[in-house]
Amino acid sequence: MKEKHYLSPLLEPKSVGVIGASERESSLGNVVIRNMLDAGFKGRLFAINPKHETVLGIPCHKSVEDVPHRLDLAVIALRADKVPGVIDSCGRAGVKAVVVLTAGFSESDKRGAMLERHVVEAARRHRIRLLGPNCLGIMRPELGLNATFAHASALKGSIGLISQSGALCAAILDWAKPNNVGFSAVVSLGTSSDIDFGEVLEYMVSDSRTESIFLYVEGIRDARRFMSALRAAARVKPVLLIKVGRHPEASRAVFQHSGAIAGEDSVFDAALRRAGVIRLYNLGQLFAAANALFSHFRPRGNRLAVITNGGGPGVMAADRAADLGIPLSEFADITMEKLNAALPTHWSHGNPVDIGGDADVERYRKAVQAALEGPNVDGVLVMLTPQAMTSPTDVARAIIEIEKTADKPVVTCWMGEELVGEARHLFNEAGIPTFRTPEPAVELFSHISAYYRNQKLLMQTPSSLSHLNPPSVESARLVIETALAERRKVLNEMESKALLAAFRIPIAQTVVARSATEAMVLAEEIGLPVVMKIDSPSIIHKADSGGVRLNLGSLAAVRTAYQEILDEVKRNKPDAAINGVAIEPMILKRNGRELVVNVRRDPVFGPIIAFGEGGNKVEANKDLAVALPPLNHYLVRDLVRSSRVWSLLGEFRNMPAINMDALEFVLLRISEMVCELPWVRELEINPLIVDEHGAVAVDARVVADNVSPSADRYDHMAIHPYPSQLITKWMQPDGIEITIRPIKPEDAELEVEFVRKLSAETKYYRFMNTMRELPPAMVARLTQIDYDREMAFLATIEVGGVETEVGVCRYAVNPDGESCEFAVVVADDWQKRGLARKLMQILIETARNRGLEYMNGVFLASNERMLKFVQGLGFVLSNDPEDSTVKLGVLSLQG
Repeated sequence: MKEKHYLSPLLEPKSVGVIGASERESSLGNVVIRNMLDAGFKGRLFAINPKHETVLGIPCHKSVEDVPHRLDLAVIALRADKVPGVIDSCGRAGVKAVVVLTAGFSESDKRGAMLERHVVEAARRHRIRLLGPNCLGIMRPELGLNATFAHASALKGSIGLISQSGALCAAILDWAKPNNVGFSAVVSLGTSSDIDFGEVLEYMVSDSRTESIFLYVEGIRDARRFMSALRAAARVKPVLLIKVGRHPEASRAVFQHSGAIAGEDSVFDAALRRAGVIRLYNLGQLFAAANALFSHFRPRGNRLAVITNGGGPGVMAADRAADLGIPLSEFADITMEKLNAALPTHWSHGNPVDIGGDADVERYRKAVQAALEGPNVDGVLVMLTPQAMTSPTDVARAIIEIEKTADKPVVTCWMGEELVGEARHLFNEAGIPTFRTPEPAVELFSHISAYYRNQKLLMQTPSSLSHLNPPSVESARLVIETALAERRKVLNEMESKALLAAFRIPIAQTVVARSATEAMVLAEEIGLPVVMKIDSPSIIHKADSGGVRLNLGSLAAVRTAYQEILDEVKRNKPDAAINGVAIEPMILKRNGRELVVNVRRDPVFGPIIAFGEGGNKVEANKDLAVALPPLNHYLVRDLVRSSRVWSLLGEFRNMPAINMDALEFVLLRISEMVCELPWVRELEINPLIVDEHGAVAVDARVVADNVSPSADRYDHMAIHPYPSQLITKWMQPDGIEITIRPIKPEDAELEVEFVRKLSAETKYYRFMNTMRELPPAMVARLTQIDYDREMAFLATIEVGGVETEVGVCRYAVNPDGESCEFAVVVADDWQKRGLARKLMQILIETARNRGLEYMNGVFLASNERMLKFVQGLGFVLSNDPEDSTVKLGVLSLQG
């Protein structure tokens, strides 16, 4: 029995009413009703307008409340000021979902914003789901649903398109039809006053008609839901995304258009990498990537070989590859031997492989084959310019034959027009990406290879650092609370370093002197030479204010520096509050690299971690690498390698490579701090000095703020950390230890094997069908979860040193945010041993702590043992009014 998605009334309606349907040519209501008729809607269609008896031959009703059938979906094509009242009428008529096409709401002015609030309040009051306002509408070609005012219709297909721009939807539809590209769904969100990206993405994950998803994004309202849904979608289907508002001026335009917050572009980029999607920058790239995905273009890495019969085009391709960070393959010896044997002596002997302007079909064939067989090659770009000795069409046929058996992607660029037209046609017929110029060909390879790299980032679910010395979260919290109690948000250097020390990050010890004499005493205790810095909450850049003295090797120098610092700071910053002068040891590391680690809050995605070159270069070089926490070793290495400073961290100018383990340790601890200390708004370690022996935080600054007492532990995070605090052990009477822990993406094989071994009866009672094996999409959905909105616990034992799953339970929070659906299943040979009850007790307690009110279950009426079991847990059973074979159960969690 397939569960219906709660957005089914919107996206799979069986009855639709067009409110504002009209006979007036080209009016909004006329275009919509005509589109519905032309599309051949398979459900029941109603026209609603008090001014007409019929519209385009359809009987017309005066009001939605007069329609003699309860509508799944109402499409509103009326002036903005009429919409709130119509929503109330829809509520009284039992309408389940509404699309508001009209503009004139929050995107226009204050009056429009007030109207939109009234619309949303009315929809919530009647439990109606709302798409829009100011949207193009929705299409489901398979259902004959075209509830839009677009002039172009859509072919049936497998692409799900979600866009914040109706105009972009229309442009994509206009391109798609002549290119024979079809859609499973087209959803224009408009201002997203209710339904946003996250919910539509969730629907498309479960929609069997949708095989890939295109997104056009201007800004995000709910980062947690967006990231959760995007990650869930990308695990089972390719997701391609265009994000606009990359620059501040464009971001302001985005806010004026849709009311959405664009956020910082580098942060959005980091979020997309972590979500496993392809980011594109224009419609041309979108269309090229779509065609490549449909032709199963699957790079395993990003090393590109370029084969060309002209040096200039090869250099153009190499330049674009360098711009995009795509390395040209360094050929292995075996590859060079094959190329030397196949090519004339004057070939380029490198990559790009210039095979000469007189290259014939056989030379192309051997060169491309050698490159594809090369161990250091992940993809091949084959280029051709029409020259006298080369037949573009014959070479194309040869490449098509080679590509049929290749296990690496081939992309082509036949430059010119008249002489290469037939060859391009052959490539298109064969499904091989082909371009007129080198740059977009290289861009395509870059985008698709990045997709598979991002898929690896997507699979990362950072666990706790339980194998390390645990942090003292309580002492860190007390430092922050003390500062906030004193109405200070900027922690001084000693407090900031105390936070780092609480998370076991090595620091340069700091003390504060309040007189010249005290400065000399403290300097002698620390040991000369020392560094002295002004201690002031008003001053961020201490050196700029004259508040820093380095490498002070005598007590006399310390005494003089103390007074100089005070005098210079008071002259440069007369209003600054001064606590004293901080003194710390002078860290002298001959091979040290000065790095910076900072944490800040993005308005959309919350805390982010940035890393790069530090010291006095950090202001000049603001191009830091960015990542979203939580991090693990794989994600930390990706962050470091994507930074500009990466090339300086290995052996460099007679300096040994740094201790990478020490750097990774610091970044992992910063990630842990970000997760566990929601009060931290900003943090900067600059410099963090790292050499071959270790790392030390020389200077640190933290800004904190109060957190709502009702906030959940990880409410501040866009990606919920792995809830390692929920791992428990349960000892059986026979001495077998069962581990009960939250599920992880890496558990996919465990889950597949567990379900495979269940008896047919147990499978039927759990899934309400007789599936033999979990399909890949369901495996991803079951193992790759958002711990904020769902939870799954595995029960595992060790058998011969191998972890084996013996039971699983889960809940998923319903759209109302107050209740959840649950399921539990135990391996056949572990039934009647109390494991199901133990799992349910843990699941119920977790849901209760989450603040949920009710837990719901759906059971087969014939499963008497399950019915008795859930009644013993306190569930109240009732009959399903729509299906006599099913029982419904409800457990009150807060009673």
